[in-house]
Parts: sequence; C-alpha cells; structure tokens
Amino acid sequence: MATDHIRYDVLARDALRGVLRQVLSDAAAHGLPGEHHFFITFVSSAEGVKLSPRLLAQYPEEMTIILQHQFWDLVVTDDRFEVGLSFGGIPERLVVPFSAIKNFFDPSVQFGLQFEPSEGAAETAAKNLPATPAASALAAASATPPAAETTEEPPKSGDGAEVVRLDRFRKK
Repeated sequence: MATDHIRYDVLARDALRGVLRQVLSDAAAHGLPGEHHFFITFVSSAEGVKLSPRLLAQYPEEMTIILQHQFWDLVVTDDRFEVGLSFGGIPERLVVPFSAIKNFFDPSVQFGLQFEPSEGAAETAAKNLPATPAASALAAASATPPAAETTEEPPKSGDGAEVVRLDRFRKK
C-alpha cells in the first residue's frame, strides 16, 4: 500500500471541523433556526478544554452537551467555541477546542459528524484518564431540566437532575 504523504485524512477531518465551526458561528450570530439543535460530544480532559472542577470530576472522560434553548454567550473562534450552560441550576462557562470534539449531531435533520480526536487531544486525554474506567455521561442544557445519563447510579431525586436517554430526543 502506498504512503499517503498528503494526509488526506487530516485534510478531510479539518474540512469537516470547518463545517462545525461555520454552523456554530451562524448560531452565535443569528440563533438556531427552526427546530435545529446540536448534540456535541468532546473529550473533557483534552488540552484546551475548560470546565469547572465539579464538571470535570463528573465527566472525566467525555461529555455531551446539547445546544437548544438554554444556552448563552456562544462565542466561536478559529480553534474553539465557548458557551454558557446551566448544570443542576448552576451556570457554567465551557471552552471547547474543535480538536477535542468527537461527535456532532443535529437530530432535527438527522445530520451527524464523527471525528477522531486530534493527536494532541487524544494524548492529553490518555494522560489524564484515571486508572479505573469511568462511565461516559451526557449533560444536557435544553428545554427540559439539566440531565445526566450514566451507566453508574442514577442521580438521587433531590439532585435536580433527570436521567434521559438519547432516544427521547429522536423523531419516532
């Protein structure tokens, strides 16, 4: 097999991240049109990701956020986006480099992108992973109360969270 000196895989990945960057830039400038909303999964321990210690402890490997109704101050730059979301009634500011994003999905039109984390993001995440595997989780900021999904124990009823499944958001 021939060696790919051009690195088409890297060029394609960067071009698709450009699609994501443009979609988020448009949402920051004009809001979300129609029924569009976004599920964005990223490596929470990747270089450049900024989460509160509370969220990082809750989602040490990866995190999925939903940009739908309850988000604010979406700012998009060439290499990252920043957004305000509420988790359990506590406002948080997240900074997510595009290189840390693993998945993007707009369920309103069934459009999705899947990325292999950039080499730097994957290496940083691997260094920061705990010795025992932790469950991946879903944190949502949408019209419903903030929610978390995990393979561990569901939140207690007094925690202000509700366990939801992604199927709940899909059209039937």
